[in-house]
Amino acid sequence: MFMTEKPKCKYTSPDEQQCQEVDMGTGFCFWHDEKFDKSGLDLKDKLERYAKSGGLLRGLKLKRSILDGLNLVKRGSKEGYDLSESDFYRASLKGAHLFNTKIENASLMKANLKGANLHCCSLLNTNLLGIKLFSARIDNIKIGTNILQQKQAKSAIKEGKLDVALDYYEQSEEIYRDLRKAAEFQGLFELSGKFTHQELIMRRYRYPKWSKRRIFSKFIDVLCGYGEKPLNVIFFSLSLIFCCAILYFIFGVSYANDIIGFSLDNSVSDNFSALLNSLYFSIVTFTTLGYGDITPVGLSRLIAACEAFSGSFTLALFVVVFVKKLTR
Repeated sequence: MFMTEKPKCKYTSPDEQQCQEVDMGTGFCFWHDEKFDKSGLDLKDKLERYAKSGGLLRGLKLKRSILDGLNLVKRGSKEGYDLSESDFYRASLKGAHLFNTKIENASLMKANLKGANLHCCSLLNTNLLGIKLFSARIDNIKIGTNILQQKQAKSAIKEGKLDVALDYYEQSEEIYRDLRKAAEFQGLFELSGKFTHQELIMRRYRYPKWSKRRIFSKFIDVLCGYGEKPLNVIFFSLSLIFCCAILYFIFGVSYANDIIGFSLDNSVSDNFSALLNSLYFSIVTFTTLGYGDITPVGLSRLIAACEAFSGSFTLALFVVVFVKKLTR
């Protein structure tokens, strides 16, 4: 008699990999059947054996399962295990070793990763809302330029669903806050700074579009990156100095009782010399040195007063931001 071959699981990954496990009667195997309740089941050892046997790890349905201490480190290989499209909603992964694993387009929503090793993990397009990362190792994780909720918020705005977008931005802020706290706990202050910056950007997007709070928040971001980007202060300073120099060049400044500035009657070399003098005066005014050899006249006085005030504020801001970054 011929043995009837048991039907295979019908799960197929996005890259056309077919699961080879036996169908449990629902069309899917134990690992890919989302209707099979795995709540409270300790599946650590079973999943490790399944991974070592070469089973398809993509698209796993492991909601509320217990995977404490799970070790899915593929030693001797540049590429780790691929757990993409998997669902770990509220799963317990405390102390799990997931070095270099790929968990993309998946869900780690409200998963407990306390003390887990996520070093070099790729979490692109993965739902990280409510994830518990206390004492988890998150250095060199990959979350992309925009996390999942950010992309969903942008799509919602394009569709005119403002309330939905605001909810996604709130979720994004919460996720970046959790990542920031985890980075601070490990002393990863540069990474923490990046998450802080993103957290405050998400908060800004929740303000009404043309409100004073949003405009002011955007200005602070451009000026210093919410205190995380000292180079922004330098670029702002150079831009202000150059813009004011152009204005001095147009409206004129006084030097040795003569007005120097742009004039159609002057030669190119004279105009260029006047521009350099205007730039010199702008630098002196911005830094509040005030040598007195060149003085403003007319409208240039108002410009000089505004530049001097902005310069003293910007220099103080640069010191604060630079020291903050340096002491980290």
